[in-house]
Formats: sequence, C-alpha cells, structure tokens
Amino acid sequence: MIDPSTTTRWGHPKGLFYLFFAELWERFSFYGMRALLTLYMTEQLLFSDEMAIGIYAAYMSLVYITPTIGGLVAGKLIGYRKAIVLGGVLMAIGHFFLTIETPIFYYGSLALIIVGNGFFKPNISSFVGDLYEENDVRRDAGFTIFYMGINFGAWLAPLLCGWIAAAYGWHFGFMLAGIGMMLGLFFFYRGVNNQVFGDKGMIPDPEVYYKRSMGLTKGNQVTILAILSVPIFALLVRMYQYQSYVIGSVTVLLLGMMGYIYVTSSKIERRRLLVILYFTALATLFWAIFEQAGSSLTLFADRNVNLIGMNAAQTNSIGAGYIILLAIPFALLWSFLDSRRINPNSAVKFAIGLILLGMGFVIFGASANSMDTLAQTPMWYLLMGYFVLTVGEMFMSPIGLSKMTELAPPKYIAFVMGVWFSAVFYGSFFAGKIATLTASDGGENPFSEGILGQIVQFITGLTPDKITGMGDAFTQLYSYVSVYAVFGVITIAIGILALIISPAILRLMGGVK
Repeated sequence: MIDPSTTTRWGHPKGLFYLFFAELWERFSFYGMRALLTLYMTEQLLFSDEMAIGIYAAYMSLVYITPTIGGLVAGKLIGYRKAIVLGGVLMAIGHFFLTIETPIFYYGSLALIIVGNGFFKPNISSFVGDLYEENDVRRDAGFTIFYMGINFGAWLAPLLCGWIAAAYGWHFGFMLAGIGMMLGLFFFYRGVNNQVFGDKGMIPDPEVYYKRSMGLTKGNQVTILAILSVPIFALLVRMYQYQSYVIGSVTVLLLGMMGYIYVTSSKIERRRLLVILYFTALATLFWAIFEQAGSSLTLFADRNVNLIGMNAAQTNSIGAGYIILLAIPFALLWSFLDSRRINPNSAVKFAIGLILLGMGFVIFGASANSMDTLAQTPMWYLLMGYFVLTVGEMFMSPIGLSKMTELAPPKYIAFVMGVWFSAVFYGSFFAGKIATLTASDGGENPFSEGILGQIVQFITGLTPDKITGMGDAFTQLYSYVSVYAVFGVITIAIGILALIISPAILRLMGGVK
C-alpha cells in the first residue's frame, strides 16, 4: 500500500496542495475583511481618517506579532496541527462577530482574529517547510506555489466581499469572510484525514502536552489562555494611540529571545541568525510601504482615482490578481535559473524587491501628471503601479518564507517564522505613520519644500502653489502623491544599497542561497 505522505503531485509533496487550499480560504477570510475595514470605519462608523488609519495600523501590527508567540507555542507544546485548528476557529468566530455593530463586538472581533492568526499563520507556513528535506531544490518553487494560494484568496476576497458589502451591506461582507475561514479548516481537516502529512505537525512531546496542572492539561491551558488574551488585544487596538509602547515591549522580548537562541547556537547558526535579522529589517521597510494598500491606497483609490469596473474596496484584489498570474512563471523561473546555476541569491532578490516596490510607488505619485478637473487620476496608473510592486513582492515575500525555514536552527523554525512575520508587525506600525501623512487636514505638507519638494515636483508635476485655491480634492491628491513619491525614492535608494552589500550577506548564510 502506498503511503499518502510520500506521494507527489506536479513534482511536489501531495500535502502541499492541501495546505495550499487551507491557506487560500484562510487568506480569503483575512483579506476579505481587510478590504472592507478602513472604508467601514470611515463610511459606516464615521471615524476620522486619522482614527481609522490608527486602528487599522494597530490591528495589522498585532495580527502579525502574535505569530511569534503562536509559532513558539506550537514548536514547543501543541504542534502545527492543533495550532492551525485553534487559530482557524478563533478567526472564524472573529469574522462572524464583526456582523454585530457594537463597540465590544467590534474590537473583540479584531482581537479574536489577531489571536487566531497568531496560531494559524506561522504554523501553516512552517508546515510547508516540513514537507521538504533540507537543501531540497524544490523548496523555493514549493513556497512560490503556496504563495499563489495565499494570493488567490487575497484576489478573490476583495472582489466578492466588496461586492456583497456594496450590494447588501457591510455585515454580509464580513459574514462571507467568516465562511471562507470555515472552508480553510475543512481543507486542512481533509488533508489530515487523508494522511497526506504523515507524522508531520504532531504534538512534539505528548508527555508534556498531557501533563496536568490545576486540573487541566498543558494543551487545554493554551486554549484557555488564548481566549483570555482576547480582551487584552481588544484594548490594545482601541488604545491605538499608545501603540509605540507595544512596539518597544515586543522589541525587548524578541531581542531577548533571539539573544538566547544566538548564544545557544553553533557558529554557522549564529551567522545565519544575523542574516535573519537583516532580512527581517528589509522586510519591515518593504511592508511599511507596501501596506499602504489596505489604508491610504484604498482611500486614494476611493477619492482620487477614476475607477472603472470596480469599487475602492475591490482594488485590494489587484496586486493579488497579478501574483496569481506570476506565481507559476516565477516558480518555473527559479527552477530554470537554478538548473543553469544563474539563480540570484536571496540577498540579491531582496534588494531587487525593494527597488521594484519603490518604483511602483513612484508610478502612483506620477499619476498626478494626468489628473483631470475633478482631481481624479487615470486608473491605469493604479494598475501599473500595483503590477510593478507586485513583481517586487515576488522577489521578497515567498523567498523570505522559504529562507526562514532554511536559515533557522531546526528546533526554532516556528519561532523564527514568527520573527519573519514580525516584519509585518513593525511594517504596519510604520505604515500607519506614513499613511497619517496622507491625511489632508489643512496643515503644511512636510514634503513641499527643499530637496523633498523638488523630488515631489519632478515626479508628480505638482507644487503647493499650483494647487492653491483649486479645492480640497486637489489638496488631498497632493497629500497622497507627495508621500508616495518621496517614500518610493527612499525605498529605491535603500534597495540599491542592499544590492551593493549582498555579497557580504551571502557569505554569512553558510551555504544557503
């Protein structure tokens, strides 16, 4: 009888495709809700731009720091399988609770998703890495295929949830996101029942898991503590103004844990840990710029882009749609280049990703050159900018997922995967600060003078004098495009620097490309 866990499909472990569909529907739920969130706060709850952006940034930060905890707990105590199920159930409840429009349910719902994502996100990604042996040349291609699943869900969700919300009401859009999460759990359970994962993802030490304390097993205590943490995270989202204190506390804890891992690791593992921190720092910058997509770019599309065939919430599907088209070609490209021994190393890929991201935002800024009399810019700039930054994402995000599983000390893979996702935590925090700069409140634009003002004028064709007296719509447009132009150029410059130092980073990777 053939062992299901050893069978392959399209040259990859069969389990990859069950995880592909589980992640697809989980991301459907996550991005479906995300596409609606900022618009829901500004249009339905009537929050100010600053408050909506602040809450969104706090939510997105926290949703990507809990994976650090969830990854550590799974690796040491409950295993990938139980962590994925626990996370999926909490997230589903959170999406359904968003249909109840009261403050306690609103913030509680976001907190449930934050805690649930902490258990689900890092462990399903680590699970993918577990399917491949060390130095398996299929690994990058496998993660790129997995990444396509993420983005198919991220593409489909804004289109359907955005349409449902516009046609029938916000709460029906949130409900559809919850149904997506339930489908993700269904596919994961099906993979478990079909035994395609073999002995992967099991409880690491059953004796520790079932050890009783205060009448409960350690495993049950994890579930109870996860639920008890929900009010804490709800309060952190509501008190978004104090998020910097959370950033500081988390940084101390992460550095402390990384320091412990560093001193208990071998020489080659220590070098690789430095590379992990370097890649995480670059990814933080990447996500700080990229995550404008769910906040300021959504509002920009709503207010200053002449949209055709979709509403502002649905524009969140554009980047993911491109990834669906690009994922398989990129997977084949990496395999082809590897067979010819000309595949760029990861340090080079990260640098290219940053350069392309910056170019995408320069294109958003340049859209102001073609504004009409209503301060509306052509939609093709939005489409082109998303395409360029999405190509940059293909050089960064799936490669980062793959490299974390190779660079991390084996017993800390899940935790290091959480550290990798902390880049989105930090990036979302800084994304909120950047997005706040786009809020037109009548104050002086910080990018209107000096060398920054010259950069803005060169890219956008606008100056403060040119838009004086033209109305609030033009002032708002200038706020958006000036921020995009300046940060686009900064990102390109850092990407070029990363390209220059890439040979030194490669030497620290100890044979990992």
